[in-house]
Amino acid sequence: MFLPKIMVRSSVALVALLAGCAVAPLAQAGALTPAFMPQPAQVLLSGELIPLASLPQVNWQHAPSSLLKKAVSRFEARLAAVGVSSGKGKALPLTIRVGRDPAYLTLDAREGYRLDVSPKGIMLDADGPAGVIYGLATLLQMIDTHGAQPALVQAHIVDAPRFKWRGLMFDVSRHFQSTDTIKRQLDAMELTKLNVMHWHLSDGTGFRVESKRLPRLQELGGHSRYYTQDQVREIIAYAADRGIRIVPEFDVPGHTLSILTAYPDLAAQQPVPTTQDWRQDCDVASSNGETTTHCTKHPNLNTPAMDPTSPKVLAFARILFAEMAGLFPDRYFHTGGDEVVASQWNNNPEIVAYMKAHGFKDAPALQAAFTAEIEKILAADGKIMMGWDEVSEAPIPKNVVVEAWRGSKWVGTATRVGHPVVVSSGYYLDLLNPSTQHYAVDPFDTRADGLAPNPPGRKPRPLDDAFTLDPNAPPLDEAQKKLVLGGEAPLWTEVVSDEMVDSRLWPRSAALAERYWSAQSVTDPVSLAHRLPVVTNTLEAYGLRASDHQARMIASLTPENITPLTQLVAVTVPVRNYAINRLAGQKGDIILTSPAAIASPDSFEANEFNEMAARYAGGDRGTAPVLQEKLARYAGNDHAFQQLAGHPEIDEVKPISAQLAALSMLGLEALQTAQRDRAWHDHASQLLAEQDAAWSASADHEASNHTAQPAGGLLIAIVPGIKALVSTVH
Repeated sequence: MFLPKIMVRSSVALVALLAGCAVAPLAQAGALTPAFMPQPAQVLLSGELIPLASLPQVNWQHAPSSLLKKAVSRFEARLAAVGVSSGKGKALPLTIRVGRDPAYLTLDAREGYRLDVSPKGIMLDADGPAGVIYGLATLLQMIDTHGAQPALVQAHIVDAPRFKWRGLMFDVSRHFQSTDTIKRQLDAMELTKLNVMHWHLSDGTGFRVESKRLPRLQELGGHSRYYTQDQVREIIAYAADRGIRIVPEFDVPGHTLSILTAYPDLAAQQPVPTTQDWRQDCDVASSNGETTTHCTKHPNLNTPAMDPTSPKVLAFARILFAEMAGLFPDRYFHTGGDEVVASQWNNNPEIVAYMKAHGFKDAPALQAAFTAEIEKILAADGKIMMGWDEVSEAPIPKNVVVEAWRGSKWVGTATRVGHPVVVSSGYYLDLLNPSTQHYAVDPFDTRADGLAPNPPGRKPRPLDDAFTLDPNAPPLDEAQKKLVLGGEAPLWTEVVSDEMVDSRLWPRSAALAERYWSAQSVTDPVSLAHRLPVVTNTLEAYGLRASDHQARMIASLTPENITPLTQLVAVTVPVRNYAINRLAGQKGDIILTSPAAIASPDSFEANEFNEMAARYAGGDRGTAPVLQEKLARYAGNDHAFQQLAGHPEIDEVKPISAQLAALSMLGLEALQTAQRDRAWHDHASQLLAEQDAAWSASADHEASNHTAQPAGGLLIAIVPGIKALVSTVH
């Protein structure tokens, strides 16, 4: 995927990319290489370009279906968006041959394709409709728009995915997302070959689907923010056209406050709390080198649970699931099943008596029995149950899909007893870790850290061994690997507004699309870092609006002068590992318009700076002029930033701007001379130690929950580059 001229963000990364970084096992050395993402299984490149004077002339080997016609129409519209139009020049023929696939939009869909691009024309040979969609997406990645005329790189490609299940999980309960926002994500999923949208539609905060049989769900539990059934059908059809399945989730028996608000007689505890009952206030104080945290606890929106001993609960589930099974056509149906707080049942004398009378030793045993009943209800509706990994502890059929979220060890335990598994452990995008960190986690690795810890206000369970490394966990055998369907990346939206969705999902979702599609050997973080800016710019050319939304948020926050904040958020990132959730508990919704909400987890500008600084430290002094220009700009930005007035969110991060300026001056001084006195080095050590402490404050779950965070929840992302420059000074 070549960078569109209209949105250049990272020229250095582009130069490195076009210099010939290999992106596929069979890529020809020295060839002009598109920024494929995901990387195809096999690629042969000639390095030659074919001018595109006009839109390709599409020739079908067989009469196309309506779905295929719409796929080609989208392809042509996207070509037009990057400058390929219906001109008077000779059109390159595009011949499409597609096999029949009765399993389209199922786990067994035929997704492979082959592409041949030569001056004689383009041949796309697809195993099924999904292969056509993915082949056209790859063709778009092969467009070069940097010459006087768009051109297509010559290539031979053979491609098919590694995993069948390649998904994203959209949480629309905590913050509702418009249908336009969801459609933008589906478009980007199509272009990166993701094929499952896991739609988390109910939780403590809100129930988001119209129910005609249980209308109080949306009237009271939805708080007037929900999708009508016609809108749901519209989204399902929109996704189906793009080869994407919609798997709904309605969480039971925990995470059900929105349901209990509508039907309180289903609750395990009375009275059912309201949203006004809940907030979390935590104050962090430092004294004599020690940090203390004091939290005022209030009822948690996600704690209320159903009473599994009540016949009314199963009757309710039969009605709701039967209706929703008819609305959502996919065979798989997610019922949650996670994080039931035992005290919800243990503090109810009637439930305790029921457990004793029926031989349930504890709350998990009771939940296991309830889960088994829910599975039977879904099976009667023709659905296969899916649930978070807690459901694997229940006596349920082996076809129930387990989503491993608490740690990758659950991939091993679930597959060992025969359950298919979808891996989300390691892929939680709301942790705000960078693309490279998620990219390093393979679905097959049972020894990786799951990194799905308890965020304040949502994950009430205590930290336990589910979140720790298990270096002694046995690797998956071949039979277990066959049960790993793939992975999906959840985005929980406690601290994600509709306006933030594009930048919180992308480009990190593109990196994970490659993890799920490409060969297990495709793991180079340097190649990933070079391609991500290109991929991001191209996705925005085709409809994503992350940059537009960030610019609008900046203009809204500092309308008198957008430049200082624009520069600051370009080289900072938000705090990680749910530290921002804790800040949200203190500040409320103001966090959603703060600089920490605007900054992206991946800072392309900082990555570029850090790479150049590392090259300088390695002996490449030719990078010095560009480094000096950048550092002078970062240092000079602080004066204008300090002049911004009347914005509490800006005042809060003025110390970060000042620290950025001090670090930039340190870098400039390191570039000016190869030797400095002891006082200079002591000053450098102090500045860098402060930054190390800031980064350590959200390095993991424990730190983010108990350590004072940097001002405004921002981290300075050029610190590695400054360290590299300082290391060159004697």
